[in-house]
Amino acid sequence: MKRIIFIILIFCIAIPVLNAQLWKMRRYELVGGAGPSFFFGDVGGFSHSDNILGLRDLTFLQTRFNINGNLKYRITRDINIRLSLTYALLRANDDRGSNTERGFDATTSIFEPAVMGEYYFIKNQAENSYIFVSGKAPFLTEFIKSLDFYAFAGIGGLSYTVQGNDALITSGMETGGFTAVIPGGLGATLIFTPNINFGIEVGGRYTFTDYLDGYTSQYSKANDVYYFLNFAITYKLKTGPTGLPSFR
Repeated sequence: MKRIIFIILIFCIAIPVLNAQLWKMRRYELVGGAGPSFFFGDVGGFSHSDNILGLRDLTFLQTRFNINGNLKYRITRDINIRLSLTYALLRANDDRGSNTERGFDATTSIFEPAVMGEYYFIKNQAENSYIFVSGKAPFLTEFIKSLDFYAFAGIGGLSYTVQGNDALITSGMETGGFTAVIPGGLGATLIFTPNINFGIEVGGRYTFTDYLDGYTSQYSKANDVYYFLNFAITYKLKTGPTGLPSFR
């Protein structure tokens, strides 16, 4: 009888400890994402007095796309470090806004490498379950328990190339360059299976240049910014005995 009680006691102590460490079995994550890009520069758009919060500058014609790949490493259960590589197109033109008579048009291609940190302020309850890690996906009624919510921020570089129309080129358009960017934003993740997540993320980039569209105005009071809305899929890699990712 004492032996049975001892075994039960060991299980009661060991199972919570085991569950608390399950995330370490998959510390590396490969993430691919894509979605629309939104640019706010000196070409196109309405003046601040006519455009509260910049909402009038959000138009389909000036929306382009971004694609990205990421490698994440889980430092703790709630904190990740992330290497991100993004290619995107940005568009700006004066067809709609406060300077339609000017007639500028710019398309900018960008490549953005960045290092970011992620903090999960709401963490799912599913992956911390041995049953889930063993391969049993959550029931539909457990949907909320399978969601993560996080904030991210970091620093990166930005290589950009601008193509403009004749009016913009004549004004003395800058053709491109390299600058620093500060990314930041919010995201949510659905833990679909032990190996696969689905996610959505919205993030902005503050740049250290005002020539992302090849032009700056004497009335400009801030550097250029752009935003990404991303839909992502994550594949988790098993952690090998050496602490490196295992591809088996």
